[in-house]
Amino acid sequence: MTDFSQTQPIIDEKAVVWSVAREELAQRLPGSRLLVIMHGYGSHEADLISLAPHLPGDIVCASLRAPLIAPAPIQNGFAWFQIGESGNPEPSAVDAAARGVIDWLDGLTTTHGAPAAVSTLGFSQGGAMALQLLRHEPQRFASTVNLSGFSVSGDAPADEELTSIRPRVFWGRDERDPIIPPSAIARTSTWLEAHATVDARLYPGAGHGITGDEITDVRRFLEQTLLAAPSSATA
Repeated sequence: MTDFSQTQPIIDEKAVVWSVAREELAQRLPGSRLLVIMHGYGSHEADLISLAPHLPGDIVCASLRAPLIAPAPIQNGFAWFQIGESGNPEPSAVDAAARGVIDWLDGLTTTHGAPAAVSTLGFSQGGAMALQLLRHEPQRFASTVNLSGFSVSGDAPADEELTSIRPRVFWGRDERDPIIPPSAIARTSTWLEAHATVDARLYPGAGHGITGDEITDVRRFLEQTLLAAPSSATA
């Protein structure tokens, strides 16, 4: 675990919450469909794992704890990167966090064997992380779910490649989200239009949150993408 003074975020493997028992990972993970879940700012790994029972039953879910300790007044909460300007964090900090998740995935494969396919699901800051992971290693991920999140400004290593392969991305939000500023929404819309095949949906009344209808749509999206993805030895 690190605080905001650190620049090399590392995912704490012991803090990962799985949808299956840890003692079953060696048997269950190789060849399975893996969904990597990333929470929002000030939350924790035990939050979004509650979505697992509402997602396709044939996937394995891993909910990660962000590597940075969120500052006061938040208690027992974590962050992927410093907020900085709302909706416009320092790209290098998001890149560093993305590399930490990629390193964790590499270690997971070494320890337990490769999943058949991997998708990501993130909320708010976690949504920004899901998109940034795609911008680093697009071939690694079958699909991306961005809930109430945003794309980070600037260029990323695989942006040019993404304009050709245009991976599947689900983007769910409330048009009246009180947290994500309009400038970040506009940036995200422009970036997704140029780099992905987007399923963009609005959920009035969600605020900065997740609705039941949204999760139903996410389930269908993962059935069409993660479950349908061909097996990849590089995942």
